[in-house]
Formats: sequence, structure tokens, C-alpha cells
Amino acid sequence: MVKFTTRSVEKEIMDDLEVDGPVLVQTLKELRTINKLLGGNYVTTSALKKIIENSPDKSFTIADIGCGGGDMIRVMANWAKSINLNCHFIGIDANPNTIAAARENLADLKNVSFQVQNVFEKSFLDQKVDIISCTLFTHHFTDKELINLFSTFIIKAKIALVINDLHRHPLAFYSIKLLTALFSHSPMVKNDGPLSVLRSFRKKEIEYLMKASGFKNFEISWHWAFRWKIIAYTPES
Repeated sequence: MVKFTTRSVEKEIMDDLEVDGPVLVQTLKELRTINKLLGGNYVTTSALKKIIENSPDKSFTIADIGCGGGDMIRVMANWAKSINLNCHFIGIDANPNTIAAARENLADLKNVSFQVQNVFEKSFLDQKVDIISCTLFTHHFTDKELINLFSTFIIKAKIALVINDLHRHPLAFYSIKLLTALFSHSPMVKNDGPLSVLRSFRKKEIEYLMKASGFKNFEISWHWAFRWKIIAYTPES
């Protein structure tokens, strides 16, 4: 029986940092489509819009953590270009294969750089950025790992952290399970899609994680389809 009362700790296939080949290519392609069709892109760009409107700065360095194939970087770059905003993006991922895919996918963008990096290593703090963005990334970790990770985000980001992730809800779980069963050609998506929902969050859990990691000024809002938008401001902002 599927349980929704607590977060699942079962690992996804994508958590394997050596995943590569046709399975990875197909998975990244399908995730791009899912994110676009289910409104996930707007969650991130609307958060950036609010942060930037309240900032006196005119240019921004944005680190996209767990960047995968670079889809959200392109979304953010297109959005920034549409409002004539000067941004440099850094795609960070621990899987060198996904970084290679991102480099290829975003080869036409000149304002993007990449780093193969484990965010739990001390070197992660070597370079500060203005904003950190995470899309469908945080649910991959346990509560203990997230508290540790968020506490480093407070140090690394000068202005804010933007999180775009899933709401753990039965309707979200059974919907994505049905959709991936019918339309997905990726074994990884069929497995990881529903599991991602079970590993995701309810609002009280997000509030606890934010407070436990040291964030004092944050806001959480719900968006269709079953997405949380979290904007957490760092003490420097």
C-alpha cells in the first residue's frame, strides 16, 4: 500500500551518478516535456521576477543546482533576455554525463558555464553567487541532508534561494503514474516519476526544513500542477 504520510527514502534510478547513454537521453527529453506541459517552468521564472524586482542590482549570477540537461537554464535565460536582464548562469550537477548533455544542449548560449560538482563538498562554497535555483532537485535528499545543504546555500547565495519542487499528494502520484505508463518510453521516467512524488514535500515539512537550516525569511506558495515555489532570502539580501 502506498503511504503519503511521510517522505519516501527509496532511491531513484537518477540518483546513480553514472547513469548515461540512451536511457539518460530519453529521460532528459521526457522531463523537458513534462516540466513544460505541467507548468513547472513558470514557478521558477515568477520567483526570479519577484526577487529581481526587489533588488537594486542590475546583473545577476544564478547557479542552477542539479541542472540536468540544462532545460531550466534555457528557460531562465530566455526569460532574462525577454526583459533585457543581464544574467550569467552556472549549471552545477554531480553527474558528468548530464553536464555533457547540458553543454551540448546549451552550446548556443554564451552566458552559461558548467561545473561537475558534488554540492556536499567543501569546494562548493568557493564561489559565491547571487541566486541559487533548484528545480526538482531537493526531493532527492533526506531531511538531514537537506538541512545540511540549505545551510550551505545560505552562505553561497548573496540574495536568495529559489526552490521548485513537488507536492506529495495522492492525485499527483496516481496521475503521473498513469501518464508515464501510457506515454513514457523511458524506464527511468516510469520508475522515478511516481517515486519523485513520494519523496517530495508537504508544506509543514518545507517550513521545518527552512527553519532548521537557518532561513528566517522565506515564503511558500502552491502552484499547478502540484508544485511548491519557495523563495528563501539570505541574511545578506
